[in-house]
Amino acid sequence: MLKVGIAGLGFMGWIHWLAYQQTDGVEVVAICTPEANRRAGDWTDIKGNFGPPGEQVDLSGIRTYENLDDFFSDDELDMVDICLPPAMHVNAIVKAANAGKHVLSEKPLALNLEDCDRAVAACEANGKHLLVGQVLPFFTEFKYAREVIASGDYGKLLGGSFKRVISDPQWLKNFYDPGVIGGPLFDLHVHDAHFIRLLFGMPTGVYSSGRVRGEVVDYCNSIFEFEDESLVVNCTSGVINQQGRPFTHGYEIHLEQATIQFDFQAFADQAETMPVKLLTEDGEVHRPELGDGDPIYGFAREIQEVANCLSENRNSKILNGALARDAIEICQMQAQSVKERKFISAG
Repeated sequence: MLKVGIAGLGFMGWIHWLAYQQTDGVEVVAICTPEANRRAGDWTDIKGNFGPPGEQVDLSGIRTYENLDDFFSDDELDMVDICLPPAMHVNAIVKAANAGKHVLSEKPLALNLEDCDRAVAACEANGKHLLVGQVLPFFTEFKYAREVIASGDYGKLLGGSFKRVISDPQWLKNFYDPGVIGGPLFDLHVHDAHFIRLLFGMPTGVYSSGRVRGEVVDYCNSIFEFEDESLVVNCTSGVINQQGRPFTHGYEIHLEQATIQFDFQAFADQAETMPVKLLTEDGEVHRPELGDGDPIYGFAREIQEVANCLSENRNSKILNGALARDAIEICQMQAQSVKERKFISAG
């Protein structure tokens, strides 16, 4: 049984806690948070933009810590799950690795490439696995797209269009601070940057046009270029100021012999979904039965992948630190392109 401790009990720590309850071969045995009420099991003040609100949690048998140094010194922990604010990820990863723990870190891995490299190097030097919570490929609709593409049944991948837009997250402090959370590109679009990297490889360059709020990109449209010049890939991501649509995401992915389409929008009054459809070259519209798409299932699949990788002593093809680093490089390229209003090459 993999013994895990969760560092940070905000919204993502709560979501991870729920996912662990659905995962085999792993057990949460410790938590670390500076808030006394949460160490006592009162998580009712936790809120986010999906999933259930926080609840009163029974922490019987769970060791609780107020500071990270004591938490990382817990000899029983095999892995620490870092759900701290993004600016705190790298130092926590380095300390955890130096303490002999495997690490699952929430995305983004870090807010710049130097810190990404430091986190990866620390885990490698200590012989510990670093996995990064880029959960999108495990969400039901995105998992389906990956499987269709990997099957090769519909020919070569030709490109895709992706979107991820939220309302201004007024509940999230320091969202637009480049040194704390990083703004929409690093906290939101990083999901699609990682998914694009996973499907198409590393872009050779990008042109992004967008709006800037303070020091961060607020909203942008991006066109990516690749070594394979036949690939046509674009993405829209950012924030709108109206609270009536807190979240939307979706994709249209093109293959030689099929198109996969999905769209979801959460409005203040109700959610509206265009379920996944597979359009084939014979004119047929296939509507696969994928279940209700509860995002908690995606996190449970992610945690199960982590547990499997550690039990089998292997790296994850999806959650590895190198891919997470590349996602940050993509976001940095997009931010530079918006601010300088020009095409930015990789490297």
